[in-house]
Amino acid sequence: QVQLVESGGGLVQAGGSLRLSCQASGFAFDHYAMKWVRQAPGKDLEWISSIYSGGEIRKAADSVRGRFFISRDNSKNMLYLQLNNLEPDDTAVYYCARGGPMTAATSDYRGQGTRVTVSS
Repeated sequence: QVQLVESGGGLVQAGGSLRLSCQASGFAFDHYAMKWVRQAPGKDLEWISSIYSGGEIRKAADSVRGRFFISRDNSKNMLYLQLNNLEPDDTAVYYCARGGPMTAATSDYRGQGTRVTVSS
């Protein structure tokens, strides 16, 4: 079965960095575009960034463009999100996901999430 397992979240001060990872299994990872989405407390799920199956095309939301960078290693079935210059508004649970429109938060599979807390 499809499994997506995120890791790498934590508590960080504003201006700091984190690297999130997502281990995928149960499907042909290199055949699928992948994305990161997040949900802040009391808010809807928000699309963050997407990457095509071969990694050749990447998209990012305006709110994170230039600060967050998505990447993948198809040889390891891994998806990554580098978070730089973090802000308190980036506090959220971050999920990796498969499927759905490239610039939307909807997906057909999503992991359990990893929490990122940014202190001011």
